[in-house]
Amino acid sequence: MWFSGAHTIGRARCTSFRGHIYNDSNIDSTFAKIRQKKCPKTSGSGDNNLANLDLRTPTHFDNNYYKNLIIKRGLLHSDQVLFNGGSTDSLVKTYSQNEKAFDSDFVAAMIKMGNNKPLTGKQGEIRKNCRRLN
Repeated sequence: MWFSGAHTIGRARCTSFRGHIYNDSNIDSTFAKIRQKKCPKTSGSGDNNLANLDLRTPTHFDNNYYKNLIIKRGLLHSDQVLFNGGSTDSLVKTYSQNEKAFDSDFVAAMIKMGNNKPLTGKQGEIRKNCRRLN
């Protein structure tokens, strides 16, 4: 949940959000139409076209990502489901209203993640390609 907030910066390829902007109902129609202009419905057409993850402040790390979710303007399906009538709605609301709470929780999560020690050798492996076993 905290790491999803990193989507306040960055961009995604059309192939990553095409299904959401054309097929999902939990998306603001005006936002979907804006995104559809640069991401054609047909697969193979415009697949590499990019869109900012955060339409409001795409290059600034802030809590607008959560504000976007509340108004159904999450670019990725996997983002918008965080605010879709489920158990994470309350946290999305908290972070959208309290940037300091988001910042603090994000920092704590990053530190915790940084303290993980990957298994190597016979106990595990670091994949050369995340999607495939070495």
